[in-house]
Order: sequence, then C-alpha cells, then structure tokens
Amino acid sequence: MENRGYKPRVIDGIIAKHLRAFGAVCIEGPKWCGKTWASEHTASSAIYVGDPAGSFQNRRLALADPALVLQGEAPRLIDEWQEAPALWDAVRHEVDVRGIPGQFILTGSSTPKRKGVLHSGAGRIARLRMRTMSLWESGESDGKASLRALFEGTMQPSVVGEQDLLHLLQFIVRGGWPQALSVPKESATLLAKGYVTAILDDASSRLDDVQRDGAKMLRLLKSLARNESTTVSNRVLQRDIADQEGVDISNPTILDYLDVFRRLYITEDQPPFSPAVRSSVRVKQSAKRHLTDPSIACALLGLDAKGLAGDLNTAGFLFEALCERDLHIYAQELAGSLFHYQDYRGKELDAIVELPDGRWGAFEIKLGANQIDAAAKNLLAIEKSIAEEGRGKEPTFLCVLCGLTNALYRREDGVYVVPITSLCP
Repeated sequence: MENRGYKPRVIDGIIAKHLRAFGAVCIEGPKWCGKTWASEHTASSAIYVGDPAGSFQNRRLALADPALVLQGEAPRLIDEWQEAPALWDAVRHEVDVRGIPGQFILTGSSTPKRKGVLHSGAGRIARLRMRTMSLWESGESDGKASLRALFEGTMQPSVVGEQDLLHLLQFIVRGGWPQALSVPKESATLLAKGYVTAILDDASSRLDDVQRDGAKMLRLLKSLARNESTTVSNRVLQRDIADQEGVDISNPTILDYLDVFRRLYITEDQPPFSPAVRSSVRVKQSAKRHLTDPSIACALLGLDAKGLAGDLNTAGFLFEALCERDLHIYAQELAGSLFHYQDYRGKELDAIVELPDGRWGAFEIKLGANQIDAAAKNLLAIEKSIAEEGRGKEPTFLCVLCGLTNALYRREDGVYVVPITSLCP
C-alpha cells in the first residue's frame, strides 16, 4: 500500500522477516507510535476496525462475522484488532486453513484479557513490540556508530558535530512520536500531554469496561515519572504518592493500575541481567521502571527543555530513558534483548544488550562528557569482578553512551565512547 511521507522504521525489516516464517504477525505498542503506518508500508490490503465511519461499521462487521473481514489481498492489515477480540482466533484458524506464511498483519495498542481469545496463536502469529521513534529513525542520529559494529569490533573513530545541551534535551521533551516531527518545538509537549489524557479519559475504561479513578491513575503516573529509570518498588511508589500528592493508594490498586499501564503499553520494564545464564539474579533483582517514551515523563512533570536544563539530575534520568528506548529498538534488529545489571553488592550498569548467541555488551549512559571517566572506570571494575569470580561469560564490549561529546572513539583502556546522536542498529 502506498504511504507517502513514510519514514522507514527499524521494525520494517523485522516485520518482513517474520512474514516469511509465520502466517501472521501482530504488531503491538503504544498509541501514535506508528504501527498503522509501518503496517501499511508492507500490507497489500487493509481494514481499520477502529474506524468510526458509519457508526463503527467495521467493528460491528468484525464482531458479527470475523471471517468476513479477513478477505482481501495478502498480507492483509487488520488495524486495532483488539476492538473485536474474536478476530485473533479467526486469524489463527485462517492461517491454519491456508497453510501459507505472510497472510495477515494485526496491530494493537492494548492487550485484551484472555476472555474471548481462545488460542495463544503460538506457531501461527508472531508478536512484535513497536516503540516510538529512535533518533536514528527520526534522522537525528548520523549513524556513524552501529550496535552491530560494537559487537563485531569494527567501529571506526570519528569526529562528529558539537551537541548543544538544550537541543539534546529537546529530543527528550518532544519524544519519538512520528507526528511530533512536524510540530513546532514550542508545541512539542502537547502530544505527550494528549497521549496521557487519552489514556486516562478513554483507553483505560475501554480496556475491560472497568471504571477506574482517573485522578489516582494520574498520581501513579506522576510517581512513575519522578522515578523514571530506577528500580523503585511498589511500596516506594505508594509512599511517594502519599508524600508528594497527599493521597493514599492501596497496594492492590497500584497493582491493578500498573497492569493497566502495561496492557496499554504506557510502561515497559527493563529486566535484570546476569552473565551466568542459569543464575537466579535475573529473577531476584528488580526491573527498571520506564514510561514508554521520555516525553511522557516531561509532560507529567511539567518540564520543557529549559526546565530540564535547570534540573540536571532529572535530565540525566530522562536522558538515560531516551538512550534505553533507542537501545531497545536497535537490539531488536539484532534479535537481542535489553537488560540492566545490579548485583547484590550494589554495583550497577545502566544497560546490557544480549544477543541470542550469548554475547553481550555493557553500557553506562551519561549526559555530560565530564562523566565519561567515572563511567568507564565503573564498566571496567564490573568486568573485572565478573572475570575474577568466574560468574559467566565476559562482555564483548564496554561502552559509554554519551550526550555531550563530539567524537566516537575507543579509549586506551578499551572502553568505547559513543554519542547517542551517532548510534544506529
């Protein structure tokens, strides 16, 4: 399907690869991240289940006769399939009947409860997570350093342009929403604010027809924003809301709301990592909390680029969130996964990318170039402790991912320094 003005996404090749192996793919992710556009880029026909035209006639048709909406040239896009959950089993059945890969592309901005969905779709429907745009996809990374080259040891040193602090912080405030690329920077926060409003006013109740307290949901989101890129516990979130908002929220309510945010793709946790494959560290340590895009945290906290510049501690955590969003996207291209490292002695690494063959690379993420030496020292210390204790495979590379540096290079101690505005898959 022709899609004028489409900016290529990293997930495009991943979708194509999975369509060659599976009967269908389901692309999941937050509203407005570009799922429909990416799917249209590959699809040959489409039906939009959430289209309000004709009093939502497409949805009514899908609910009345799911098999009917599957008719069309393959691969056929079924947009917002969760509006009629029976479509999942209809697609799974049709894939079995046809016995040919590449038949359907489903998109979903929420995950329905299992009620009404009878089969997991395993072996028939591949699930892919889509995120907001990385700096490489939005054209703000020059791509001189690739994640693949870091793993292969082929990255070439290069001098890049000086980066202005406010310009860099604007990427955080604007976020990776495709629509935001054409919006004046002074209006950039409006999209993230609109996203939060849409979640609280509509999407959360439509998820399962349960009416929830929107004011309490907003307070929990604000607490998550204050604790972005940390391993904060539910108990600490509960205490933070009481201290900052003056409201008590029960633990069961927090659990319910966090589940809603997960199912709406407004949050995405970064799991713990251990170099020993069979280690219990992966499950014993806490996941790092993330909102799905750092711009959401800015909107919730009422911060623009100048506000972040006046609070560099908060800016550092949100810069970390931006970098880890991009690392998620680039790792996905290599069939890898993103983790963080935290051992029982309090030693931490911001990000770990692990590939299916067991190789892994470690990242420390720093906004300022003056923090590079300390970050490199921490990387080397943890590498040494892993080697001395024989706790598993050692890292393939160590890297400081930085905001305000004008070069990408390998230090004498072997640690790479890479500007986030030069990283690509």
